[in-house]
Amino acid sequence: MSKIRVLVGTKKGAFILTSDGKRKDWKVSGLHFAGWEMYHLKGSPAEPNRIYASQTSGWFGQVIQRSNDGGKTWETPGSRPEELAGPDGAPKGESNKFVYEGKVGTHKWYDGTQHPWEFKRVWHLEPSLTDPDTVYAGVEDAAIFKTTDGGKTWKELSGLRSAKGHLWQPGAGGMAVHTILLDPKNANRIFIAISAAGAFRTDDGGKTWKPINRGLKSQYIPDPNAEIGHCVHHIAMSPKRPGVLFMQKHWDVMRSDDAGDNWKEVSGNLPTDFGFVIDVHAHEPETIYVVPIKSDSEHFVPDGKLRVFRSRTGGNEWEALTKGLPQKDCYVNVLRDAMAVDSLDKCGIYFGTSGGQVYASADAGDSWAPIVRDLPAVLSVEVQTLA
Repeated sequence: MSKIRVLVGTKKGAFILTSDGKRKDWKVSGLHFAGWEMYHLKGSPAEPNRIYASQTSGWFGQVIQRSNDGGKTWETPGSRPEELAGPDGAPKGESNKFVYEGKVGTHKWYDGTQHPWEFKRVWHLEPSLTDPDTVYAGVEDAAIFKTTDGGKTWKELSGLRSAKGHLWQPGAGGMAVHTILLDPKNANRIFIAISAAGAFRTDDGGKTWKPINRGLKSQYIPDPNAEIGHCVHHIAMSPKRPGVLFMQKHWDVMRSDDAGDNWKEVSGNLPTDFGFVIDVHAHEPETIYVVPIKSDSEHFVPDGKLRVFRSRTGGNEWEALTKGLPQKDCYVNVLRDAMAVDSLDKCGIYFGTSGGQVYASADAGDSWAPIVRDLPAVLSVEVQTLA
């Protein structure tokens, strides 16, 4: 029987949740990296026991962690044993620092003033579909890096800078590359999203990038229809149909049928079209999931009801999924990287909340149950389907 492994990053450490294919009884492993913000953990599709993790702290800085045994043990790639411990046992991570290529560049704020690139943290790690040693990292300030040696060294894909515009600015959480999608049918095609700049695509492995924001509208920028400057919260796609993209924007749920060249709104009958997370059913490319949040100033679910909304038609027509979820006095948020989908049949849907709950559905969203409660605020959720 298949096994499921859920990787959870929180504001105070990481957890690994495991179950068999029935997905009823769960074992919780953790707390890993206690006290550290774990922005993202993700396993390699090419070697599932190879897991990468982004570990960050305002005091100790950024560290990339790697596990070769499914999260039982961890190492900082390239470090000698004497380099691994800093004050109070905290890892130094000197070997996997990210350095922007060449001289420090600059970008502009809305008022036209120059601002230098700064490295703050890694928001998202996306392992290669075919090579466990190759990983892409989306970072703040708005850059994308690549390693081909398992995280020992990182090189910036600096072509993204040429796609920048004067409307790049930080979203509420910072100016970060927070979404990276690898096209399984075209190894040279990568999609990314930046808050608050928009969505971008490369068709040559990261040498050059083009903005893909036609059809997006944002009332908070000088030109609501601008090519660059939109606050995209997350993008999702089905590996079976990588040319079709779904987007949760600062406001609006959007869809593209031509690899991002054009977008149309599919918010339909949602109670609010503000949110952070969006994902796609493993076997039904027209079935998508969102978690509406009340507004950009009130980051909690509407009416105190935690509801996942599902569309079986690729958008516009939505149904509320509530069975097993709290329907009163609930005021949590679900962040952009905090939902994942397994590949079993029926596929499982998982999401984590700012209140520290991780919910799972073993029937594609029809019913839900908490795997674990009372964790620190959940930043990311990823799932691995293991043979």
